[in-house]
Amino acid sequence: MPRCQDIKEIEPKLDGSGLRVGVVMSRFNPNVGDGLLSGCCKELARLGVAAADVTMATVPGALELPLVLQTMAQSGRFDALVALGAVIRGETYHFEIVSNESARGITDVQLATGIPIANAVLTTENDDQAEVRMVQKGTEAAQAAIEMANLLKAVK
Repeated sequence: MPRCQDIKEIEPKLDGSGLRVGVVMSRFNPNVGDGLLSGCCKELARLGVAAADVTMATVPGALELPLVLQTMAQSGRFDALVALGAVIRGETYHFEIVSNESARGITDVQLATGIPIANAVLTTENDDQAEVRMVQKGTEAAQAAIEMANLLKAVK
């Protein structure tokens, strides 16, 4: 039911049937990346995305994610993309640089190309925090990607 009387509200749609999804995963912090990927792939399948419609690429680290996401977005082959990775705080300022710049790059690609990107790059204080969140964040990223792909189709 619409929240305001007499307006049309677009309802969230989590049906991934027929959608093509690209996944780009950072290989840095591989255990966390694998956990994110597991949650994401299981959820994409549960939402109806065919395995043949999912393409995955890996990159060395979080700062390399935006370039591959941009290339995939510009290809016209994908309805949505997912960025997976983990940036875990160390003893230097490098954490802030990598966290901020990878997030900015991912957002810039999304806005420049019009292809939704679910950002599941965890930024945590330690390995334990990342491991606790990885499967759930991968699951949520798959949901966000599908919902946004469907929403953009509905508003066009």
